[in-house]
Amino acid sequence: MRIAVDAMGGDNAPRSTVQGALAAVKENPSLTIVLVGDEQGIRSQLSGEIPANIEIVPTTEVIDPDDEPVKAVRRKKNSSLVVAVQMARENLVDAAISAGNTGALMTAGLLYAGRMEGIERPALATFIPNIKGRVTLTLDVGANMDAKPHHLLQYAVMGSLYAERVLGFEKPTVGLLNVGTEEGKGNELTKAVFPLLTDADLNFVGNVEARDVLEGACDVLVCDGFVGNVLLKAVEGAAATIFSQLKQEFTSSLINKVGAAILKPGLMRFRKRMDYAEYGGAPLLGLRSPVIKAHGSSDAKAVKNAIASAATFVKQDVNEIIQKELQKNMTGESE
Repeated sequence: MRIAVDAMGGDNAPRSTVQGALAAVKENPSLTIVLVGDEQGIRSQLSGEIPANIEIVPTTEVIDPDDEPVKAVRRKKNSSLVVAVQMARENLVDAAISAGNTGALMTAGLLYAGRMEGIERPALATFIPNIKGRVTLTLDVGANMDAKPHHLLQYAVMGSLYAERVLGFEKPTVGLLNVGTEEGKGNELTKAVFPLLTDADLNFVGNVEARDVLEGACDVLVCDGFVGNVLLKAVEGAAATIFSQLKQEFTSSLINKVGAAILKPGLMRFRKRMDYAEYGGAPLLGLRSPVIKAHGSSDAKAVKNAIASAATFVKQDVNEIIQKELQKNMTGESE
């Protein structure tokens, strides 16, 4: 299996991407990682002889975080992000991963990888850790600010299959993000989506309020991109604030430091459970080729886990399964 990694994408690139790739092939020698980007920068992070299952595809351009996505993808065709996606589309690799500009990755995915048949708007899915020690696969979290009812149905189908095949959840539950749990709650979109999800071949558990997401109220949470992005950033901000305040309190006095030392093992387990790096990259579901978005601040561990997620995605043939299941749900036909 060959996986392309945008070596220049992310806050810590190329160090994190190269080190993550090395860790991935060490853990799974059957993988070949193709590092796409500035050759000199990549080689500077490779000490000694390059492993046989690490390849370099040199590029001359980089899409920056503040670049306007559409213009950047069209003008920087030799950028590491665009070339990685093109390689996936041309079947030179089995999947592409980038921790770079999210909008640019989605644009490149649409322009070069293309949408699955029947998919109008691919969705960006991400993992929100919960107290059950699992994650809630949430989509869409920003690929599309507006959505129609049938878009959310497609998100639910794709997310449910991904949760089952890649995350290993048996009969994953699906929830609709809403302002109340009652069937009649919400805006026009959620009211229209509810019966579609009820009638679909899904383990639909109804509406889920934002306050219940971290409790693990469902395995797959469906919403439009505007609401999903607000939820994601609110959760990330709350987690960062909590950990910052805990650190401040635990170092404020000698007694607190002693207490922190006693509580440290439990706190470390909790932090690991809530750490995005543990769960790899977020898939762009609905594209013809597997494209994975890693967190912008990914370290080597996060990149390694994103590669592992991409490998599982490919091995389980998730795209083919999603395409068949979508056709069944959209037409009402049985297998």
